Amino acid sequence: MPVMMSSSLAPHAAQNDLAQLRITMVDRQVRPSDVTAYPVIAAMLDLPREEFVPAALREVAYSGADLAIAPGRAMPEPRTLAKMVDALAVSQDDRVLVVGAGLGYGAALIARLAQSVVALEELPHLAAAAQQALADHAPNARVLQGKLAEGAPENAPFDVILVEGGVNAVPVALSAQLAEGGRICAVFVQGGLGQVRVGTQQGGQIYWRLAFTAMLPVLPGFATSSEFAL
Repeated sequence: MPVMMSSSLAPHAAQNDLAQLRITMVDRQVRPSDVTAYPVIAAMLDLPREEFVPAALREVAYSGADLAIAPGRAMPEPRTLAKMVDALAVSQDDRVLVVGAGLGYGAALIARLAQSVVALEELPHLAAAAQQALADHAPNARVLQGKLAEGAPENAPFDVILVEGGVNAVPVALSAQLAEGGRICAVFVQGGLGQVRVGTQQGGQIYWRLAFTAMLPVLPGFATSSEFAL
């Protein structure tokens, strides 16, 4: 954790410390996790993660741990998010929906790779903070406040959907917003275990594959019910 200095040079020194921590995050957490796509690496090196976390957690923004951003909500650790984005193979022509955008870091990261991003967040204070941060760092991303499980049907279809949190299953209403040939990624939680799966929409059905293991809290509205489907 960087030490905040009290001299007149503190702001500049602190920024230098954070920039070095960003490089260290990529070199020690992201690259060793088989994330090799240059656009993903470049985006993570450039984007100031500390501006997308609660103020009290700014000094641990680059730690290798999930960060609590609200009761029952967590910002994924850098490794997990990087691997999810890498697995989605986002391209410059893609229209992306980020579900459970939190404070906007994942949306800002993907915005560096995609044509446009809709960042969906349910909690008003998180949506407001994400809007402010994204305005500074991702002009091609916009925030919508609404129920996460409902997605953003008025903006569908999407080429990519990133569910930035845990799910027991994916709501039919959300999976229906994925374009033919589109990709979706989420952390499927069963008991105390989590699996990151990537799905591809083909012929009106999503075909899933296991990408890697990770754990995140289940998002509001994503507990299993009869209206959900893998």
